[in-house]
Amino acid sequence: MLDKKLATILVVDDEPGIRQSFKMVLKDHFHVLLAENGESAVDILTKNTIDLILLDILLPDINGLDLLEKLKAIDPNPEVIMVTAVKEIQTAVRAIKLGAYEYIIKPFLVEDVVNIINRALEKHSLLKEVTYLKTELERFQPFEEMVGEDEKMKQIFELISTIADSDGAVLVQGESGTGKELVARAIHRISPRREQPFVVIACAAIPQTLMESELFGHHKGAFTGATRTTAGKLEIANRGTVFLDDIDTLDISMQAKLLRVIQEKEFERLGTTKVIKVDVRFIASSNKHLLDLINEAKFREDLFYRLNVFPIVLPPLRERRKDIPLLVDHFLAMNAKRTGKAPKSFSKEAVQTLMNYDWPGNVRELQNLVERCFTVAKNPVVHREDLSYLSVVKPRIKDLPLKEAVSVFEQQYINDVLESVDGNKSKAAAILGVHRNTLLAKTPSQKKPPI
Repeated sequence: MLDKKLATILVVDDEPGIRQSFKMVLKDHFHVLLAENGESAVDILTKNTIDLILLDILLPDINGLDLLEKLKAIDPNPEVIMVTAVKEIQTAVRAIKLGAYEYIIKPFLVEDVVNIINRALEKHSLLKEVTYLKTELERFQPFEEMVGEDEKMKQIFELISTIADSDGAVLVQGESGTGKELVARAIHRISPRREQPFVVIACAAIPQTLMESELFGHHKGAFTGATRTTAGKLEIANRGTVFLDDIDTLDISMQAKLLRVIQEKEFERLGTTKVIKVDVRFIASSNKHLLDLINEAKFREDLFYRLNVFPIVLPPLRERRKDIPLLVDHFLAMNAKRTGKAPKSFSKEAVQTLMNYDWPGNVRELQNLVERCFTVAKNPVVHREDLSYLSVVKPRIKDLPLKEAVSVFEQQYINDVLESVDGNKSKAAAILGVHRNTLLAKTPSQKKPPI
């Protein structure tokens, strides 16, 4: 539910006594703004972020229903509770059709109104969450926790625990596939903001022409195709955490606008001068050296130092090889749980082959390999030959003992020949100059042509 002490309620009523009564009742739990007519209500909504509106129907300068329609056009997000002394079914029906949450009749019990306000704010919070989750589903990552016993990873885990309670910006740097988003999620998950949204902004995936609208939102009619007022991801993330993935891909002008938001904690939607204040924690990531980009005038130095309050540098997988067996077991268990299939394992030789590989795609590449082996291999144990046959891992033969290097090279060569003849063992045996039975002995029976 929305944190009520941070929620802002706008009371619109021409009777001073009613306005002050609402303020006295609500001020201990909400931030309350007052408007005596329609013009004042429009002005307040334009300049402030409102969570809920208590709206009288009989106003001196405009009919409350007409004002409801006007307010919804300015900002459709606040919940509206209509308040009136006139009990008319048709009026109530029209109010609901125009987007009002509830319609209450004067006189009323204060307790009843507070209960309705709480329910409306809960709906308001849930709708924000649903809006975010619809976009987040596309970014779902199958693994849920970080795995590692390497000393470098232990230091990172300790740092995450230390900085989680702070609101300072975090800059996570590391090669592609090292788990930068996992770090950001871990920080959020153990922070005081854990109950609020964690919003990912994939900077590299969003066209620069749409980036401003994606971050700040837009007002209806702000540009061609803007058929309705839409909240930006920064507004959706209010009181939560924003993860700016691949921030190095932002152009210089957008970097300047983002810098202002980080400094001032406010922004304006496209097409309006309404200032929206937000309380978010920023975590950014990059797989490039930002200091090099600063020297090339491709990244703002002031933005770098704003983000680099808590720097975290993730090591590539080749620098934490002893974590590979742990990660393999983790991904195998995850695939078994996800699919409901029997667990599988990797042979000792297969694991050693994985540890001899440099993993240019880091943990993500390993995760994809394990998923592929789990799906393709028919036997419960994945052998070294399976890895070579899938043409994913090519062990560094120079690092192996002679006998093992010869064995690995032989298997790779056999697999390459088999692949060239679509798995036909008779043709492969002829090319290799060996008897078909010899070839059969060197290839596991479960093998099939490459996928």
